[in-house]
Amino acid sequence: MIAGMIAISSGVLFALGLVISGMTDPKIVIGFLDIFGNWNYSLAFVMAGAVAVNLISFRWILSKSKPLCETKHYLPTNKLLDKSLIIGSALFGIGWGWTGICPGPGLVNLASLETNALVFVLSLIMGMEAFRWFDKKRA
Repeated sequence: MIAGMIAISSGVLFALGLVISGMTDPKIVIGFLDIFGNWNYSLAFVMAGAVAVNLISFRWILSKSKPLCETKHYLPTNKLLDKSLIIGSALFGIGWGWTGICPGPGLVNLASLETNALVFVLSLIMGMEAFRWFDKKRA
């Protein structure tokens, strides 16, 4: 019960942060990525704030023997830099730069019920399913 409440509270706080910071507005994000044009540097402050909060909170969280609602910390162990990671990262970056939307803000934008948000999330789901299909074929 408490884990669910923490998850919902975290999601709402994250969504509010995305909206307040402007990360849900594709024009602002594309303006931030346009460093050789009309650069909008405001998201640099958002990133700096996020990194600062993460550095402090992550050290504090990891200093605990276990998380509040779990028996152990679940941290990534794979340190392999392979073709799949590089291609996936490149596709993510291209999509983010092209649309000005990444998955978190895209899901938050669903609340607007705008066509662009719906198309983005449907495309996101289709991309994940295509990956799952190709990954099964590859294995």
